[in-house]
Amino acid sequence: MSLTRDFKETIKARADADASFRAALLSEAVDLLLNGEVDAGKLVIRDYINATVGFDDLAEEIGKPPKSLMRMFSAKGNPTADNLFAVLRHLQQATGVHLAVAVA
Repeated sequence: MSLTRDFKETIKARADADASFRAALLSEAVDLLLNGEVDAGKLVIRDYINATVGFDDLAEEIGKPPKSLMRMFSAKGNPTADNLFAVLRHLQQATGVHLAVAVA
């Protein structure tokens, strides 16, 4: 069965229309990272970036080339802690989704 709409377009349309979806997507990405599923977490962050601010705007804001950011958030990418947290900080500011840490 073929998809009728491109996955990226579907995620972007939903993220544009639904603030709770944006929050859930970013929260899921960070949960994956914290639970040791780093590759999956990076890919969800990549989807979040594509659906919200885009790599070009993000790159301009944090002072990194867009292609470097794309590589960082690929399955084989390896962002430094500085880069990861700079991206998360900007994504929170730009999209209005703010994460908090809680002890479970």
